[in-house]
Amino acid sequence: MDNEREPVRVVIVDDEQLVRVALRLVIDGEPDLTVVAEAADGDAAITVVDEQRPDVVLMDVRMPGRDGLSATREILTRRAPPRVLMLTTFDSDALVLGALDAGALGFVLKDTPPPRILDAVRTVAEGNPVLSPAATARVIAAATGPRSSYARDSSREAARKQLAALTERELETARAIADGLGNPEIARRLHISIATVKAHTGNLFAKLAVENRVQIALLVRDAEE
Repeated sequence: MDNEREPVRVVIVDDEQLVRVALRLVIDGEPDLTVVAEAADGDAAITVVDEQRPDVVLMDVRMPGRDGLSATREILTRRAPPRVLMLTTFDSDALVLGALDAGALGFVLKDTPPPRILDAVRTVAEGNPVLSPAATARVIAAATGPRSSYARDSSREAARKQLAALTERELETARAIADGLGNPEIARRLHISIATVKAHTGNLFAKLAVENRVQIALLVRDAEE
């Protein structure tokens, strides 16, 4: 028993009680996850986080009073802050980039299937960023913007040259990351273990000289344009 890991402690922040109840039911149904508190707005979220010291905060973006972006910025100033996973019904460039700029490690939409939300919570708890496929597309579009055909050709060649150094499995992993998948989903898609996914991802960071998964997604998108 002493060797068993403690469940990931989660705080749910959403102004809609029904959403909080639904998320609690889904999360508390997993043996490795547990909801330790809820909050209905950003100010309450900050108070609850200070009291409970959770591992992950599932944070709504838009709420009355202090919104999720402002609360996230405040929470992440704490010593040893929790990981923050933004959850919203809204899908826009400003929100996605705003959440990432605020320091959130993940961004998923509220209509994401429960298994994917659970995977996202686990991925963020491990310190790894995760974006829903829709959010990934938004980040890539906002980061690249309109470019000339010459710029696209140059970026395509540079990206393809970088990706050419990858093994077939590493390339498959990179494409899965570009699709917005977390480690558990990549493992299922490629029929490999999560440990192997982590190994491939570590190789991608080293070989591609990138710092995060969004940069990997951008390279894949440039190479395939």
